[in-house]
Amino acid sequence: MMDLGVCLALALSAQTLSPVFEPVERFTLAWTHSIEKVRWEEDYAVERRDGKPVLLALKARVRGSAAGMEPPDDAVLRGGWYEYQPQTWSPKGLRLTRSAYTADYEWCVNGQCQPMANLLPSDGDITLLTPCTRPASGPATQ
Repeated sequence: MMDLGVCLALALSAQTLSPVFEPVERFTLAWTHSIEKVRWEEDYAVERRDGKPVLLALKARVRGSAAGMEPPDDAVLRGGWYEYQPQTWSPKGLRLTRSAYTADYEWCVNGQCQPMANLLPSDGDITLLTPCTRPASGPATQ
């Protein structure tokens, strides 16, 4: 049983509701830009460092470019995707804006994707994604 993963919580209720624990060591977040209709994907890993869970940004890619969303200068075009290393190597967590007016994020593990709403329904605001360990019986440990 994997005890390392990510915790998902709705920002507005993060203090009152227990986060949802997803056991995972590698995952991809994917979405389609609401205006430009361009697909983005970001690969992450969760590792233990000095005994604590850490989120690592591994690679990102965007399917083309559009106004205001140009890939960084170091991006390489491969098979129609601009691939690059995100500048934030080890974010403490992600603040994912989820709106009822746009398609939800896709949560991908081992090449299988599903809407993030299958893991945690959106309240139309911010979802917090943080590296954590499986809770024993109380809240997850970050």
